Amino acid sequence: MEDLKILPTAYLGPKSYFEALMSEEYEIEQMETFEKQTFRNRCLIRDPKGETIRLTVPVGKVEHKQLTRDIQISYQSRWQHQHWIAIESAYRHKPYFIYFADYLRSYYEKQIKWLLDLNDGLNETIIALLEKRAPRLGSVSKASRTNDWSGQTWTDRHPWQTEISILDTLFDEY
Repeated sequence: MEDLKILPTAYLGPKSYFEALMSEEYEIEQMETFEKQTFRNRCLIRDPKGETIRLTVPVGKVEHKQLTRDIQISYQSRWQHQHWIAIESAYRHKPYFIYFADYLRSYYEKQIKWLLDLNDGLNETIIALLEKRAPRLGSVSKASRTNDWSGQTWTDRHPWQTEISILDTLFDEY
């Protein structure tokens, strides 16, 4: 039996993150201490000129050593509208945007309380699209999560922090 891989949560992670998700049995770590300014609530997309745009999901006040599972999304700004406009502007001319946009748009039209739920839902939807299965529109994921916390930090071991989001691959190549 293959070893179970434990990964941090990621907001629209890059291709390498999805390769890890799709290639092995995995669980998403929810008992780690939330680290600010990481891929857990940020991603990079590429505009038509090749410039990178950073998208950040705002979170509520983060207490010292607060667990990732307890991170709530803040809706004090119109971040969902801003993210969707940025995604649409960056990718609407890509060959597969018209086919996949509706599956993702629904996540930007409803309020989801927990960051883990948003990330899990987007990740499951993207995996289904990459596997050429039609996901349920706007479904909230029930991805396997682990409570087996051992105090790990992931920043030093996962190089995908500065890579472009999987959206680049999904809309352009798939």
